Amino acid sequence: MDKDAVWAAIDSQRLRTADLLEGLSEEQWRHPSLCDGWTVRDVAAHLTLQQVRLGQALLAAVKHPGDLNRIIRDSARSRANLPVDQLVAGIRAMVGSRRHNIGVSYLETLIDILVHGQDIAIPLQLNLEMLPAATAVAATRVWSYGGKGKARVFHKMPFQGFRLTATDICWSAGEGTEILGPISAILLVLTGRLAALPQMTGPGVELLHRQLVRD
Repeated sequence: MDKDAVWAAIDSQRLRTADLLEGLSEEQWRHPSLCDGWTVRDVAAHLTLQQVRLGQALLAAVKHPGDLNRIIRDSARSRANLPVDQLVAGIRAMVGSRRHNIGVSYLETLIDILVHGQDIAIPLQLNLEMLPAATAVAATRVWSYGGKGKARVFHKMPFQGFRLTATDICWSAGEGTEILGPISAILLVLTGRLAALPQMTGPGVELLHRQLVRD
């Protein structure tokens, strides 16, 4: 996918996510997300913060001191105090814009909207479509981190010695014992969402599970 196609996929996913959020009850907004310690409302609020400029980022660091993950978490929780209709409107308002957060690229924006959308949908047992082609682009980007740099915002996964292969699109990465699954599940597992592990098959699944339990 070229850059234009990725931005189109981001816009489409923002609209799908906003549509899903509009239908939630008050109880569902308070429901825990896949992000440990984050509610659905916190995650939705985080998704409105995908266009933070340098000055805003510095202000957030001063207001919410700590490491990067703490700044991200506390900024989202502060934003979550807004009415839910404003949060949904904030996501919709970004459609058509090509701004992204300082220090990242449009590919991280794609990862953010895809993964966090599932952080909301999966615990609520709701379906939120992820287009395989866009999800493969996101998975390739996450794999390229090699567990370093931008990967520090994810739960570290021990993928050395494994080969991940998608069953619904031509995509694979790594060398070793094979783990197979839909590209959506691969992206979620790459970003530390273990709720997607039951969707995976292959001889590497049990081995990966043992490593995770040991760690």
